[in-house]
Amino acid sequence: MLGFDGQSLSAELADYLAEGLAGVVIYPRNFAGVERLRELTSEIRRAAGRPVLIGIDQEGGTRFALGEPFTAWPSAAELGRIGDPALTEQVARAMAVELRAVGCNLNFAPMLDLHVNHDSPVTKDRSFGADPHRVARMGVAFDRGLRAGRVLSCAKHFPGHGDAVVDPHLDLPVFMGTMERLMSTELVPFAAAAAAGVPLIMTAHILLPQIDAANPASLSRIVLDGILRRRIEFTGVILADDLGMGAIAKKYGPDEAAVRTLRAGTDIAMLCHDWSAVAPAIAAVRKAHREEVFEKEEWIASFDRIECVCALGELPTPDLPLELPGCAEFRALAAGVRARLV
Repeated sequence: MLGFDGQSLSAELADYLAEGLAGVVIYPRNFAGVERLRELTSEIRRAAGRPVLIGIDQEGGTRFALGEPFTAWPSAAELGRIGDPALTEQVARAMAVELRAVGCNLNFAPMLDLHVNHDSPVTKDRSFGADPHRVARMGVAFDRGLRAGRVLSCAKHFPGHGDAVVDPHLDLPVFMGTMERLMSTELVPFAAAAAAGVPLIMTAHILLPQIDAANPASLSRIVLDGILRRRIEFTGVILADDLGMGAIAKKYGPDEAAVRTLRAGTDIAMLCHDWSAVAPAIAAVRKAHREEVFEKEEWIASFDRIECVCALGELPTPDLPLELPGCAEFRALAAGVRARLV
């Protein structure tokens, strides 16, 4: 799943879509205005010629959220402080309607990391809170709201950032939690989301020495297959966060990282900000596939999961007017939420 520069599809990206690319990640750098965004999502669909994922970050708050004319939604931290699952679901459903209006079918939310370390640059303002059961309730409600609005949700960042303070965009965080700590704390929201049927879970680039001292979680078969698939019993699509982040790129090239994460149990790997990494990564995966590095049955099962989630994201929906993003009704809803915080 690729990000790209510019505000139109390159011939190379269009070719990748035609050849079977799982999807495209859209960032604010890729569009100016909702009209252009909807045109862009239509271009992506035409290039793919089949159901495809079109993902975007819309968490609410200020850090990973869309600007005007989209509604300025409250952050997960604000929703967590209110603690009302029904309200959280209502907000997420309205978010989804805005995204559907411009052609996006996947939101990289809810974030289920716990804000247990107040110095954490990852969870500050982006987490529903420190209590795992409250985060679970809010996360499940957010997931339910997105899907009610016909947008796929993606819970992140499994297995949670714990009390690590390093930003994985820059370097590899380390969390010394034991399996007992994870099962009783960090994994509670993810288990709840999996049980509720969340369609995708994004993994974290974080090292858990007590679990797997050799591999970051996103490259660890112990974490992905052993914990997420077998202990948590997640049956949806596992999505690896951007392999170009410093946490991975400082040690692994894009070719090695892509093969490692797929061998560990990832279904879809993301490369979002460095186009020069794309061709080597895809070439390495193709070569590994030819050389039967991947287990055949696992490869087929992964393919089936991707096909299923793409089809789910592209179920027929009525065309929505472009006036919906930032409409008076949604702005009033956001204002009402913030009024409860006073």
